[in-house]
Amino acid sequence: MKRSNLNIVKINKSKKLFNYEKKVLIKELLLDLKIGYFDFEKEKKQKVKFSLEIDYVDKKPSSDKDIKSIVNYAKVVRLIKKLVKKKHYNFLETLAEDVFDELFKDKRIDKISLQIEKLEIMRDCSSVGIQISKKRSHDQF
Repeated sequence: MKRSNLNIVKINKSKKLFNYEKKVLIKELLLDLKIGYFDFEKEKKQKVKFSLEIDYVDKKPSSDKDIKSIVNYAKVVRLIKKLVKKKHYNFLETLAEDVFDELFKDKRIDKISLQIEKLEIMRDCSSVGIQISKKRSHDQF
């Protein structure tokens, strides 16, 4: 009788078999705030639009009874509002870095795409702004 090269593999049910790739979307958060380098931008509020995509990885499904099992979009919106109230930003890029710094404190978050637009600053444009994506590096230094 010939011996089989196949081995039977037993699945340990306590081990996690799946990784979830999740995304939180925040589209067109509109805020009135003072932001900008020039004196007139420091004196008068202007409309600013934020849109975010937050990619995160989880080893388990979300629990319907535990808000900590998700990346909470309401918490993200509150965080942005808090940052813009706390200090004046001359540049959209520096505001974006502060948003990234705060959000990446959640170790599940892998990538953030952030778009910030000033809606009233240039007469000939509906908006001007920036779009930056930042991804967590998994390299060890």
